[in-house]
Amino acid sequence: MSTSPQEPAPSASTDPSAPPTDGRATPPAEGGSTPAKPQDPLRGSRTSGVWLVTVLLVVLLVLLAIFVLQNTQKVEISFLGWNGTAPLAAALLIATAAGLVLAVAAGTLRILQLRRRVKRERKA
Repeated sequence: MSTSPQEPAPSASTDPSAPPTDGRATPPAEGGSTPAKPQDPLRGSRTSGVWLVTVLLVVLLVLLAIFVLQNTQKVEISFLGWNGTAPLAAALLIATAAGLVLAVAAGTLRILQLRRRVKRERKA
């Protein structure tokens, strides 16, 4: 028994300049002889993106827990005249959080600056 290759179903529109019906851009077929592959609706969805981020955050949380459990020794900390002791992991995590706050503040200020520029240029 021989099998024949399956041919793709004809598209609803034969006009190559017509926009795709699903709202997604599809690359033009090379040479115009072979139709573009239909996109898989199960690939690249928002739900799969959220799932991937959730899995990555769980892995990060496990690594963070291991870091904290392995770095429990006390260290002396001095900051702006304040002296004390704290677990090494806590000191490092607080320093990292402070650095992230500074980076977010700088990024937010830049975004606001760019938004004002765009708004000003749209008025002109």
